Amino acid sequence: MKPLAERLRPKNLSEYVGQQHLVGDGGIIKRMIEAGRISSFILWGPPGVGKTTLAQIIAHELNTPFYTLSAINCGVREVRDVIERAGRNTFFGHQSPILFIDEIHRFSKSQQDSLLAAVENGTITLIGATTENPSFEVIRPLLSRCAVYVLKSLDRNDLLNLLNRAIHTDIILRERTFDLRSTDALLRYSGGDARKLLNILDLLASSAPADAPIVVDDEQVTRQLQLNPMAYDKGGELHYDIISAYIKSIRGSDPDAALYWLARLIAGGEDPKFIARRLVISAAEDIGLANPNALLLANAAFDAVQKIGWPEGRIPLAEATVYLATSEKSNSAYLGIDAALDLVRRTGNAPVPLHLRNAPTELMKELGYHEGYRYPHDYAGHFVRQDYRPDAVKEEVLWQPADNAQEARAADRLRKLWGK
Repeated sequence: MKPLAERLRPKNLSEYVGQQHLVGDGGIIKRMIEAGRISSFILWGPPGVGKTTLAQIIAHELNTPFYTLSAINCGVREVRDVIERAGRNTFFGHQSPILFIDEIHRFSKSQQDSLLAAVENGTITLIGATTENPSFEVIRPLLSRCAVYVLKSLDRNDLLNLLNRAIHTDIILRERTFDLRSTDALLRYSGGDARKLLNILDLLASSAPADAPIVVDDEQVTRQLQLNPMAYDKGGELHYDIISAYIKSIRGSDPDAALYWLARLIAGGEDPKFIARRLVISAAEDIGLANPNALLLANAAFDAVQKIGWPEGRIPLAEATVYLATSEKSNSAYLGIDAALDLVRRTGNAPVPLHLRNAPTELMKELGYHEGYRYPHDYAGHFVRQDYRPDAVKEEVLWQPADNAQEARAADRLRKLWGK
């Protein structure tokens, strides 16, 4: 008998749970399906939120050939073979065959390169699925040919909807009686992952006597998961919960806790590049200008890990972890760019002041481009006061220095230069 998650896999959009920003009324993917034609895209989101299912539904709704590859067990030859077969099924005026690649972030550069021509000329429509940020894992030429759609973890209502559907429509569960006393633990352990929820429900059903109600309460869920941890999908927990604890320990300046969670990540088989990448983000977001060397060290650790691999890679990761955890902290740059982005959204495309524009042609010079610009190096102290912002945002303050020695010095210098 197939697992519950597979038995309950939706076959059309009406059965699909979650991701209403993409498949609900007005959603981009629903609009493409209604138009009868889709373009290549990558689905980015955590495990168990419906990436593979959505690709299968699209192929079904459009009645188009559907090919699937897993980045874990195929190479360039397999990619080319599928593209050749898809090409024989391509007909003018019809939707191109869909090639779905699961875990596309695991594809090497050469594997990704082998897709470019087929995506470009329309031989295939590529749908990729990834749990990793495509900006880091997908080559730029392929990324430029694909839209990226972000899938979200399922919320409480989505999970309850899925639970209700499983109980009432599954060919096996609908014959059983349920005693739903509390769903808090079930939803909490599911963590927004449909597969986790259905695996846990399947476990509760299989562990209950056939002639007794299936009890769903916090105590029962916790006890069964302790006895059968595989139903909980430790890989998902490791990837999201432990990395969260790791980064929060660094942010909270607790090197012992950070090293503990780093060890958990390593022992659990986490990708060292994923750990190193999060260190780089933490160095910029949490340490920032309080200690700019943190970003240099985190990047050096990332580079070292890629060069030496496991097990020695644990050493530069540990060094960077302790350094970041013990550094002074500041998120002023992080807050500053978010404030700037919010300002841009609110004020729109304010024109660049003429004196800040280059004037490579005579016409631009005649129009006043570059006129009045003062070159700071021509002045004492390599500084001269002039406006660098559009009038609409001239008075906005976006960077607020944090209370550390590094930024205090920078703020003091700015006060002396600008008088404010």
